[in-house]
Amino acid sequence: MSRRTVNASNAAAVGPYSHATWAGDLLFCSGQTPLDPSTGKFVDGNVANQTRQCFDNLFQVLEAAGLGPDDVSNVYLTDMDDFAQMNEIYAARFSSPYPARTTIGGASLPLGARIEIGLTAKRHL
Repeated sequence: MSRRTVNASNAAAVGPYSHATWAGDLLFCSGQTPLDPSTGKFVDGNVANQTRQCFDNLFQVLEAAGLGPDDVSNVYLTDMDDFAQMNEIYAARFSSPYPARTTIGGASLPLGARIEIGLTAKRHL
C-alpha cells in the first residue's frame, strides 16, 4: 500500500516530514509549532499567541485533508506554568463535547518553541 500524505501550502514544516499521513480513516497530523508560514518565524508574544498559531497551522492541514478540528490532540509545553494560557485558547478553538487531549511538559521543542500541538482526526463517512 502506498503512503497517503497531506501537505498544506499554508502551514510550515521544519524538517523532512509530511504534515499528515492517512492510515485508513485516521489522519495523523505532525506536531505544529507556532511558525507563521508567511514569514517562516515564530509568532511574537506569549504562549496564547503561539497556541493560536499552532491551531491555525493544524486546521490548515485538516482543511487540506477535507476534515475539521473536532478530534484528538496532544499538547507539548516547555513550561507547565503556561498551561492556563494554552487551555484558554484551546477551549476557544473547540466546542463541547471537547476532544480527548494529552498535555505533556517537556524540556525542549524544535527551534526553541514554547508549545507544539499534534492532532489525530477521523474521516466520518
